[in-house]
Parts: sequence; C-alpha cells; structure tokens
Amino acid sequence: MKFRGLIIAVAVLLALGGLLYWSNHHKPSEQSQSAAVSSKTSPSILKVDQSAIAQLTLTRKGVAPVTLVKQSQGKWQITAPKDFGADQDAVSGVLSTLSNLDADRVVEDKASDLKPYGLDDPSFTADIGLKDHGQRKVLFGDDTPAGSDVYAMLAGDSRIFTVGSYNRTSVDKSLDDLRDKEMMSVKPDKVSRVALERKGEAIEFARTKDGWQILKPQPMRADSFAVDELVRTAAAARMDLSAKDSDHAASEFAQGAPVATITLTGDQGQQTLSVRKDKEDYFARSNVVDGIYEVDSSLGTGLDKSLDDFRNKKLFDFDFEEPDKIELQAGAKSWVFTHSGSDWWSNGKKMDGADTESLVEKLRNLTATSFPNSGFSNADLEATVTSEGGKRVEKVLFSKSGDRTLAKREGEPSLYQLSPATVADLISAANAIKGAPAGAK
Repeated sequence: MKFRGLIIAVAVLLALGGLLYWSNHHKPSEQSQSAAVSSKTSPSILKVDQSAIAQLTLTRKGVAPVTLVKQSQGKWQITAPKDFGADQDAVSGVLSTLSNLDADRVVEDKASDLKPYGLDDPSFTADIGLKDHGQRKVLFGDDTPAGSDVYAMLAGDSRIFTVGSYNRTSVDKSLDDLRDKEMMSVKPDKVSRVALERKGEAIEFARTKDGWQILKPQPMRADSFAVDELVRTAAAARMDLSAKDSDHAASEFAQGAPVATITLTGDQGQQTLSVRKDKEDYFARSNVVDGIYEVDSSLGTGLDKSLDDFRNKKLFDFDFEEPDKIELQAGAKSWVFTHSGSDWWSNGKKMDGADTESLVEKLRNLTATSFPNSGFSNADLEATVTSEGGKRVEKVLFSKSGDRTLAKREGEPSLYQLSPATVADLISAANAIKGAPAGAK
C-alpha cells in the first residue's frame, strides 16, 4: 500500500512539474486570458479624430512601407515607395478602423517580453502622423491560439491587447490595394467633346443642348445614348493590378493590335486613352497616369465601335412627344391631321383617336437598318411631322428602290434603309383613319 501511494505521489508531482514547464514556455491561452481580465474593462487602443490624421505609413513585414500624405485639397496621395494617386475610399476605410480601434481585452498590463505575442517583430504596423505633429503607432503581432483575434499594442503603452482579426484585415493593405486604379479622372457629365479613332475611322462628337452631334467624318445625327455609353466606358477605365506586372503589360501593349484611341475633352482638359489587344488580353495607356496596364475586356469591346454604331437610326426626333400636325403626300393624294387638346382633326372633322395614334406610332418607330451611300431616286411618299408647338418641323422623303425602301430627312445628306413595306404601311395607316364615332368623347 505504501509503495502504491508513493507511485501516485510521484505521478502527481510529475504532472504538476509538466504543467508548470508548459505554462512558462507557451503563450497565455484564451481561457487563462479571460480569467485574468474577467474583472477588467477593456479600453480602446486608440481614439483620434480621423480628420486630424495628415500622414499614414503602413508597413508589412518584408515589404516596402507604403506612405500616404493628405494634400492641401484634402485628397490622399501615395508618396512611397513611389508617387501614385490613392483610392480615396480605400484610404478612408483604413483610417476609419485605426482612428477608433477598440480592444477585446487586455492580456498584460505591463508586458516585459513582447516575443510570445509576436510584437517584438510585428507582422504589420501603422504609423499615424497628426496635424499637430503628434505621432501614434499601432503594432499587430501573432494570431491568438484560437485564431479569431490578434495581439496588438500601441507604441509607448506597455499593455498588450487582443483585437478582432478583422481589424488587422481592414488596415493591412498593400500598395495595390491603396492605389487609385482609375485611368481617366474626367467625369462623364463634364465631357463636351469626344474623338474616337479605330481601324482607320476618325469620329468626333460634340455635346449639344439636346444630346450629342456627330461632327466627323461629316455632320450627322447621333444616337445620344450610344455616345453617352461610350463616354462612360472610357471614363470608367480601371487598371487590373492583379494581372500582369507593368513590364509585362508594356511588352504586350507594344506588340498588340490597336483597338481604339479615345480623347475626352472636358473641364480637366484633354484626356486620352489608347487600348490594344494581344491574343485575348487588353492593355491600355492613358495620359493621366504613368505606365501601361491590363484592363478588362469590356473596355476594349466598348470602344471598338464603328460610325454606324453611333448614328441615330430613328427617322423622326419627336420621340415620345405628341405631334401637333402630321402631313402625308403620296402622288396626288394627301392627308393632314392636326392635334388640338386631346383630339385629332382632319378637314374640320374630329378623327378616331386610336386610328390616328396608330399612324403616330408607326412614324415614331421608323428605324433604319443600315445607311446606304446611294440609291435614292424619286420620292414616293413625303411625311412631315410638326411638334414642340411648331418649333420643330421634320420632313422625310421615302423612295421605293427594288426590294428596299430608302429615306432621307430634308436638308440632310444621309440615307436610311428601311423595311420594303414602309411606304405601303404608312399609306395604309393613313387610309384607315376614320371619323370619330358619333357622341365619342
């Protein structure tokens, strides 16, 4: 019995010795940390006015530090390792976290050894420079044993904290994360003139009070929605920094086939973007930022448009506005319909509204399928639409030419090709308009 008791005592002694050894050579566990601070209130690590931060240096172990400085106009600029524009939203996200950094708990009040927490050689640090020349430095160390938190401390403060890992993720940003990836700085609504060169075509547009006008190769009506989309596509061009490095991108740009070059003129002067394609990849260079970068294919396809893609294919511009007057002339036969209030009239007689609106819709929806250069002969039908209280008068002439119908707007050189049945459809719609039923409101 005595021998058995001695064995048990020795075993207990060994277990206690092993536990003591382990506790002296390992980081504090989550359980022991909780027990040590259960009665303490976890303070904030750092609280500063975000607007008072004037400089920020982020240092990731083994990587060149990234320094950002707030310019006089309030915008952030990357100054190291090289000068780059900064993504203002990305910088704001970092500052938001750092300026109000709360701890989950205090691990030690007066730490004498930072090594168990990875804070002797931090994985990431954030140096904050304030407007009053004050300095703050936050250090992030190892993950806690459970992995959901990370050790952190404020330089000059002997306390060791744990913070949620998401805090480090929010501030541990690389140079590429913080760079402004926009290749054009102009705003689409500030663009007044556009020049597009692609595959031997040179097209120019000018903004008007009603939309856009084609200036080159000759004055033409423009599809304002298509030009707006072109401008938005170019203005939204972004470099893909996760793809090929700048040297590789420059090499592929040099050997690539030109896709398009677009110049936007606005309140910031002229900004030019050139896009080339090498195999399946697109690369771009602008006069706004240094370097050549890979870009999304949607930029290339968005700029690779022909003149016809931007021409207004509608024959009439009155669009959804109700016309004031419609006149049709086919040989010796003619029709005149006038609009007054909510009613349509012809020769002093009130006409059926549904029948007349059917003709209006046919005129409104006339859309060219292509733009031939020749072939128009004698007009088989003339259609004149007056709108905007008489301010806009549009006259279109139609000519049946073989298996197609050609049209042209009076005073313009452009020809429009339409469905072969266009003339017959319009005459049929005009003939179908009858007088309003007796007693119709």
